[in-house]
Amino acid sequence: MKQDHFSRRRFFFGTAMAGAIPVGGFGSVASLKRLGYKSPNEKLNIAAIGAGGKGWSDINGCKRENIVAFADPDDRSAARAYKEFPDAPKFKDFRQMLDKMEKQIDAVTVSTPDHVHGTAAMWAMARGKHVYCQKPLTRTIWEARELTAAAAKYGVASQMGNQGYSNEGARQCCEMIWNGDIGDVTEVHAWTNRPNRYWAQGPEVVPHEEPVPANLDWTAWLAGSEMRPYSSVYLPKKWRGFPDFGAGAIGDMACHIMGTPNMALRLTAPTSVECVKQEGKSQYTFPKQSVIRFDFPARGAMPAVKIFWHDGLNEQPKFDGVPDGELIGDSDVNGSLFIGSKGLLTTGCYGERTRLVPAAKMMDYKFPPQLLTRSPGHYQDWIRACKGGEPSCSNFSVAGPFVQWMLLGVIAMKYEGRLDWDAQQGRITNNKEANQWIAPKFRKGWKFAG
Repeated sequence: MKQDHFSRRRFFFGTAMAGAIPVGGFGSVASLKRLGYKSPNEKLNIAAIGAGGKGWSDINGCKRENIVAFADPDDRSAARAYKEFPDAPKFKDFRQMLDKMEKQIDAVTVSTPDHVHGTAAMWAMARGKHVYCQKPLTRTIWEARELTAAAAKYGVASQMGNQGYSNEGARQCCEMIWNGDIGDVTEVHAWTNRPNRYWAQGPEVVPHEEPVPANLDWTAWLAGSEMRPYSSVYLPKKWRGFPDFGAGAIGDMACHIMGTPNMALRLTAPTSVECVKQEGKSQYTFPKQSVIRFDFPARGAMPAVKIFWHDGLNEQPKFDGVPDGELIGDSDVNGSLFIGSKGLLTTGCYGERTRLVPAAKMMDYKFPPQLLTRSPGHYQDWIRACKGGEPSCSNFSVAGPFVQWMLLGVIAMKYEGRLDWDAQQGRITNNKEANQWIAPKFRKGWKFAG
């Protein structure tokens, strides 16, 4: 039986939300007025930390503002951005850029390998700069906690680069589940083909020492990580497979694919995580394939739920009760399936094309009344927040807690058996050794706050 409109609104906005992770539209509002701005129409001065690869698309998403500086240790990777903005000062080391141009910068984009995200974002926020940080926000749980607290402390606007939180389909999924359309959700599966076709990981990947290319400042690229010889197995984009630099397929795709379940099921923190399957275990990289289980307790009216993450797939997975071809997915094999007491619901990578399973159920389906605000666009969402508008959909008060539970899966791949998690203490309680991976170790000169 469906809840009436009033009941559903109270379910989301009322006392049932106490202690829950906020969803887009909640949280403190950063005000540009205190920085001397007079109007939301005034342009931001944005500096890019990381100008190549994903950095290029992040710059393009913000280029209606003023792009005033770049920091990138790889001239070849950043070449396209440098050509597009020839007058913007260019640095190899983001610390130097922030020190020299602090007064000329209002906000930064952080589009670097995962191991630099936390430090770069913290250095910027400590100087009062708004931050757009690519997923997975940070490489470690401790860093995610620190960034969440820092965004509130410094009163800056923030956004993680998981576009699904701005997607119409993801918000429709929330409203369908809150409307009771598939009943109580007790199990979710999320999957990706990563790392297949994108980067190599497994026992055959070994980092042999090679000369550093002339276009690369290797020391600046390593940032706070332990010094080691350069190897072409790390660059470009291959760093994701190495735990010292990236968070593997989880870091690449789980922020997208598990974002919709995180929002729709109002997930807080799991009680445990376990890597229930892995193939191709390696000394240097993540395994070739893994299945990870997260167990979450009941949340208000929502029952306990188990979330399964599958990576390294070559084709869409198969589930009982789901006819072939019924899962939402794309050419990259990314998607999710919600299993409820009354039915099934599937979504794509970013929550797009959300629908009931089987698809025939959508022929006469009427979407429930809208409960969530809609995004003006992923980058515009953050820019609006920087200029005093409502907080962005995936601001750090939302992204930080989400990333913390997601990164537990990275630790789980290192151990056999279940890891029990105490979210309040930020500790794994049944495996003391596993706690060494919660926080990073910084090389001298790369302390976390600037």
